[in-house]
Amino acid sequence: MREFATPTTVEIPTIGNLTDDVVRNGAEAPEAVVFNRPAPGGGWEEVTAAGFLAEVRGVAKGLVAAGVEPGDRVALISKTRYEWTLLDYAIWFAGAVTVPVYETSSQEQIAWILGDSAAVAVITETPDHLARVTAVRADLPELRQVWSIGEGAVDVLTRLGAEIADDDLEKRRTQAGPQDLATLIYTSGTTGRPKGCMLTHGNFMTELGVAVDELERLFETEGASTLLFLPLAHVFARIIQIGCVKSRVRLGHSADIKNLLDDLQGFKPTFILAVPRVFEKVFNTASQRATADGRGAIFDRAADVAIAYSRALDAGRVPLRLRAQHAVFSRLVYAKLLAALGGECTFAVSGGAPLGERLGHFYRGIGLTILEGYGLTETTAAVTVNLPDALKIGTVGRPIGGTTVRIADDGELLFRGGQVFAGYWGNEEATAEALEGDGWFHTGDVGEIDDEGFVRITGRKKEILVTAGGKNVAPAVLEDRLRAHPLVDQCIVVGDGEPYIGALVTIDRESFAAWAATHGKTGGVEAHLDDPDLRAEIEAGVEEANKAVSRAESIRRFAILAEEWTEEGGQLTPSLKLKRQVVMREQRAEVAALYR
Repeated sequence: MREFATPTTVEIPTIGNLTDDVVRNGAEAPEAVVFNRPAPGGGWEEVTAAGFLAEVRGVAKGLVAAGVEPGDRVALISKTRYEWTLLDYAIWFAGAVTVPVYETSSQEQIAWILGDSAAVAVITETPDHLARVTAVRADLPELRQVWSIGEGAVDVLTRLGAEIADDDLEKRRTQAGPQDLATLIYTSGTTGRPKGCMLTHGNFMTELGVAVDELERLFETEGASTLLFLPLAHVFARIIQIGCVKSRVRLGHSADIKNLLDDLQGFKPTFILAVPRVFEKVFNTASQRATADGRGAIFDRAADVAIAYSRALDAGRVPLRLRAQHAVFSRLVYAKLLAALGGECTFAVSGGAPLGERLGHFYRGIGLTILEGYGLTETTAAVTVNLPDALKIGTVGRPIGGTTVRIADDGELLFRGGQVFAGYWGNEEATAEALEGDGWFHTGDVGEIDDEGFVRITGRKKEILVTAGGKNVAPAVLEDRLRAHPLVDQCIVVGDGEPYIGALVTIDRESFAAWAATHGKTGGVEAHLDDPDLRAEIEAGVEEANKAVSRAESIRRFAILAEEWTEEGGQLTPSLKLKRQVVMREQRAEVAALYR
């Protein structure tokens, strides 16, 4: 059994709660700009620390006036936007518990989360969200209040609470301590019904107390800012929100991915966070556009130089010729990619799935260092992270301060630390299965720890495939490599109980359009499933993926599918993880065809 612990270097508060950050900001730096929100006429308007504090207090008073009691659960269904953060803190000021619900959730999922959490109130964003709640409200006896952001929820609540005294609100705000529940985050559910992860104020205070200190070059740099575009219902974005409030980093929100590039260029963040699929799409789109413009060979060479440059940095010496090539491509190629992010971004944080060494080196080579980390909802986001001065590309970093990682006898990663959750809401059986008596959390992921404490994720314990020949195969290794091909949107590696490994592949529509134009193809993906040129492209991706494994683990056959796998279609979670059971159920015939 292998184990590695990182000592803590900061003192974690033993009293107070997450609202203290907002009050402190308002008192110590009332004029500091802590948010930018979309202005009515376009662009961004500033929100000061004092202004945010006043808005939070106003909404919190409305919740109190509406009868929300300490410890009550209040659900929040909305895209990522300024009001999400405002309402989150207002719920905490009122002494209540926030229950985030993904805005893409179905009527049935909403009913389950609101019912399981016994939410007494819910704040929705759009008429569609409101309709979904209304449709199931008769089955939710605990649900007393429903408000809508689109119908002025913030103003309605502020007016409702006008008669609540400041002292009464302050008593309510200060009632919760580190041990008290801050939020119930329901796991996005790649399998089965979502479970409510109980995260306390202390879990967040531990996580952010350490993370803000260790990532000081992100959070403590003069003029630091970030633009959130991932769902705030996911713990990954939520932890950045709280970290920004704690450290007074200027925070913005972008709700519509179609406007993201414009928002990035207008906001000019100094760091961003995203899941690996976002970084893959940026790279693949740039590659395909360059090819369509007749500059494909230049882009490919620029990518190779960026990767070589990053690897040379690890080796401690960049050859003169490589340095010169890098300088040329910095002007011709890299500067344009960085400008698309606003021109000020030097760091990014990636989580949710493995990024892959090639992309990690590419981005660092162009001037954007991606700090890959690892964590789950149950660990209040990151338990490991690469740091600017302690970086090993291809790993998810070392345990953050005060955290211990252990490799169990079967290869499963176990973690222990102050950010590990209190258990699953109303589900003692699942809690007992995930948490050992002495606090070790079983992640379900398989990994390795090197001699310096850097952790590498190698697969999911329950997703290990065992071929008919008895070979254990981790599909994630192959899937991550294959998805890096510009034409591949999603893929699933199969072969459990079969004589060899196979794969099903879906095609990226945007990249395909550019590829088809340069290859004289007409029609959509559906017309080219057996096209020799398209199959040759995917075959090249398969061969590249197979370099990461032995022959017994390699993909022998693959099929290209006409459909796409999406969150809306039910094949992906909101954090863009593949729901393997759903895909395997839907694609039974295609999988069987691989082994005829």
